[in-house]
This record gives sequence, C-alpha cells and structure tokens, in this order.
Amino acid sequence: MIEIYHNPRCGKSRACLAFVEGSKQDYKIIPYLTETPSFEDLKSLLTKINLQPLQLIRTKEKIWIENYKEQSLTDDEVIQAMVDNPILIERPIVIKDGKAIIGRDLDLVASFLD
Repeated sequence: MIEIYHNPRCGKSRACLAFVEGSKQDYKIIPYLTETPSFEDLKSLLTKINLQPLQLIRTKEKIWIENYKEQSLTDDEVIQAMVDNPILIERPIVIKDGKAIIGRDLDLVASFLD
C-alpha cells in the first residue's frame, strides 16, 4: 500500500497524486494539514525518508521565517514545529514498503514505485 502525504492546494502534490493514481497500485491519501501527524509519526517518517528534520521543512514558509528561522533548534524542536504547523512539512511525500521520498520529481516517483 502506497501512502501519500498530500496537500490538495499544492500543484506538485496534485501532480504526484495523479501519477500515483495512474500507477494502478493501492494507495492511501494522508491529508496531513487536517490530520496532523504526531511527533512519533514524523520521527518514523524521517527514518523512512532518511533525512534530518530540517531537510523536511519548507523554509520559505512565512511561519518558518517569522517564528523559527533565526533560532538554533534541536531536531526534536524542528519536529515539534512541524507538528504544531504542518504547513511546514515538505510535500508531497510518498511512502512504500517502509521507505519514503519527497515526490516533487515525477521521474523519481516512477522509479520509486517500480
């Protein structure tokens, strides 16, 4: 089962979802803006995607710039910022077989789903 962290207002996320739908594989949409992942969910996701917490942050978001950019945060504090403000989570994220990728590049998504 494929899972996709999806934001319907994001063009890259919509394109990724359409690609996943076209793959004819079973999938589940995680509307992470309304069903915010827990701290533990995000820690698990970071392990699957093999990134540091800051690498999963959308650093150009106004919330990040105004509230976090100038701070020296621990990894746990960065994760908590994503829990408190899920708009900060990079999107879309595609999860399959215990691994994950940021699905902004559809060629990468295609090879990941094979």
